[in-house]
Amino acid sequence: MAEKKFGLRNRLRKKYNHVGRGFILLLLTVFQFFSTLPVIFSDGTVHFSVWGMFIAYNVFEWVYVIVMHNIFKKVNFELEFIAFFLCGIGMTIITSIDKSFLKTQLLAVVLGVIVYDILLWFLQDVKRVMAVRIPLAVFSILFFGACFVYIYFVSGPKNGAYNWLKIPGLPSVQPSELVKIAFVFVGAASLDKILTTKNNYVYICYALICIGIPVLMRDLGTALIFFFTFVIIAFMRSGDVRSILFICAIAAAAAIVVIFIKPYVANRFAGWGHVWENIDNSKGYQQVRTLIYCVSGGLFGLGVGQGKLRGVFASENDLIFGVVCEELGMIIAFFIVICFAIIAIYAVSNSKSAPSTFYSIAACSAAAMLLFQTSLNIFGITDLLPLTGVTLPFVSQGGSSIVCSWALFAFIKAADVRAYPKVFKNN
Repeated sequence: MAEKKFGLRNRLRKKYNHVGRGFILLLLTVFQFFSTLPVIFSDGTVHFSVWGMFIAYNVFEWVYVIVMHNIFKKVNFELEFIAFFLCGIGMTIITSIDKSFLKTQLLAVVLGVIVYDILLWFLQDVKRVMAVRIPLAVFSILFFGACFVYIYFVSGPKNGAYNWLKIPGLPSVQPSELVKIAFVFVGAASLDKILTTKNNYVYICYALICIGIPVLMRDLGTALIFFFTFVIIAFMRSGDVRSILFICAIAAAAAIVVIFIKPYVANRFAGWGHVWENIDNSKGYQQVRTLIYCVSGGLFGLGVGQGKLRGVFASENDLIFGVVCEELGMIIAFFIVICFAIIAIYAVSNSKSAPSTFYSIAACSAAAMLLFQTSLNIFGITDLLPLTGVTLPFVSQGGSSIVCSWALFAFIKAADVRAYPKVFKNN
């Protein structure tokens, strides 16, 4: 009787999941179809190439879910649906600003999904993870340092920062986005081992290097993201609040020193909270326009391509949340914020039943990194925090940012036992 009841429950659950997946995909397709129409029919003509690439994106979503469910027996796609939703919004807004960005952005999404699945497969074996953590730590430091040297002495800065790697004939990338993946990987794997003083010191040194290089690159936002993630990882492994407060106090003192010795950092903080006094200069120009235009969109927005914020510098990356508010409305903007809250809840809830401490630490630290970066972006452009120039994950223009965001999702998904079909089936 029990077996019959259990079998019926499984059949009902599978039927519900099947209907749910199809319904969500249909909603995504309908939303993306109507939101992209103004882009396709803009400028009084039909942009067939743009239309074709958006259709390709919709087909890719459907094919991915069908293949992963029927061939690889995946049973849950909550994170993938969130990523597809956010990436779709980003591509729509970015294409409406500059149609030349669409191809690169679409390729970045496809590459990000590939990296996501490969990394998720790799993370299934903890022994394999432990075997590569030290080589990956060494490689990431050498890669990060070499990129900084090349940018500083060869390619030069971009917008005053040395965080863009520009090699002739290849798309520009942000090395820090790739190092974020290694930072979570190495941190979770290192602190999953027996907690020893030596092990702690080695990881602290690694973290300090990863935090220090962005400071030299004049990329304050990335340095803050690395530090915040380090604090989360350290707290999850030790649980010692006093040690964490001590680390934060030292970091605050170091930040004060950096502000005084680095004029560009002091300039960022000088405009914080005073943007209305600096409406026409670099200390407040972007934030003031964002605050004015994003409110003018109301609940439902002015329509894609009809806003004014798109004419402000960095509207396709740093200010894209403001463009969403103005053109798609506060409701869609609210859904974006809710998506990142769901990601955090998903990571915390699954970390409690994760197969290993590694998965718990990796999931929570990856979610914290995404959530903190989102907060820096949204609060920075609205003057609640200093403007740091970080991107909005999955939404902002930038291939390396998209790939990194998908890779971080792999750490979050790996903590969910349903990511492993055999485990889910046996339970």
